Amino acid sequence: MTEPTFAGFGLNPLLLAALTRTGFDTPTPIQAQSIAPQMAGRDILGVAQTGTGKTAAFGLPILHQILAMPGRPSPKACRALILAPTRELAVQIEASFRSFAGGARLPTLLILGGLSRNNQIRIMGRGVDVVIATPGRLIDLMDDKAIRLDETRFVVLDEADRMLDMGFIKPVRRIVAALHPRRQSALFSATMPPEVSELAESLLRDPVRVSVAPQATTIERIEQRVELLSTGEKRARLTEIIKSPEVTRTIVFARTKRGADRVAENLVKDGVAAEVIHGNKAQNARQKALNMFRAGQVRVLVATDIVARGIDVPGISHIVNYDLPDEPESYVHRIGRTGRNGAEGVAITLCAPDEIKKLRAVEKVARLTLLPPVAQGPRGAGPRPQGQAKPHGQPKPHAAAEGPRADRARVRRPRRTQRAA
Repeated sequence: MTEPTFAGFGLNPLLLAALTRTGFDTPTPIQAQSIAPQMAGRDILGVAQTGTGKTAAFGLPILHQILAMPGRPSPKACRALILAPTRELAVQIEASFRSFAGGARLPTLLILGGLSRNNQIRIMGRGVDVVIATPGRLIDLMDDKAIRLDETRFVVLDEADRMLDMGFIKPVRRIVAALHPRRQSALFSATMPPEVSELAESLLRDPVRVSVAPQATTIERIEQRVELLSTGEKRARLTEIIKSPEVTRTIVFARTKRGADRVAENLVKDGVAAEVIHGNKAQNARQKALNMFRAGQVRVLVATDIVARGIDVPGISHIVNYDLPDEPESYVHRIGRTGRNGAEGVAITLCAPDEIKKLRAVEKVARLTLLPPVAQGPRGAGPRPQGQAKPHGQPKPHAAAEGPRADRARVRRPRRTQRAA
């Protein structure tokens, strides 16, 4: 069977040239399944995680069809609307659209909090081809009648399950109700809880269902380690990890915004340059921190789960879970920031005694044994067992335990110095 090519989809030559310049050569599985149906006008229901190439999967067919449309968008109108749950993902999607469009003059606009509202209203007044938005700011502009969606012919809901987690389903339903009735729609989600399934049913018309292996199979190349230690030992151990020569670019995940600030401050005090990103940071500060991290100006980014999905920074060698997440599903998304595009990676979790219950919840979700049952807290007597990750029962096709490196999750007990009597 012949492998699909971007040229084989019949994409506009401008798009093909841009893909060649940016190094896109062979479609990923989600692109191979999604592009042709959308070129034929079909709706898409996509089940896929981040890192699978979703943006090109929906972006290329949309751009191809917009390039074939005559004239310009009407004032306050857009031809395509892409909804994303977070500002960072929206920024990344908009950058990808501009890259795919190459030299074509297709105006795009980011509509999200933290950027100038007046500027967004001014640009929308002229009409744009593509709007990439987060639901909250888009609703604000709809309320002010600064944007019309009745001429929008293409709509994408990206990471719909994350929309649900963040409480955006009701605003999204309101946005969908304002769209042109004869539109082409796509919905992508990593999981399909009942509310997302209902939303898909109301948004999509006879969709083509496409799916790729969940992200759990893409973390096969990630070596996962758990280190049992007290909360007070975490700071010194984190600095020790980051100063290791093999740690070249790292995201450190903290549970809370205040905790992230504290971790970053402590790293700087300990001689490690670090930037921090979380929901209380202004959008320009968040983007500056990401840009510095992406450019290699700093090699440590401290973050809350706001960047666990949707941010694709190449060359991340290590992920450190300074705190276990409140939502166990976030663990897989966190560590999925490394081991991307065929590279290998390491994920280290610093687990205090009061976090073992959260670690067990992670194991259940990931279907992976990270901590052997005989392991005790850091104050327990006896040596630490060296455990290999083992799946709970018979592994499913999407189990995180699949793959050679996933089976090497280890427990490490840092050496304790002898205290003076």
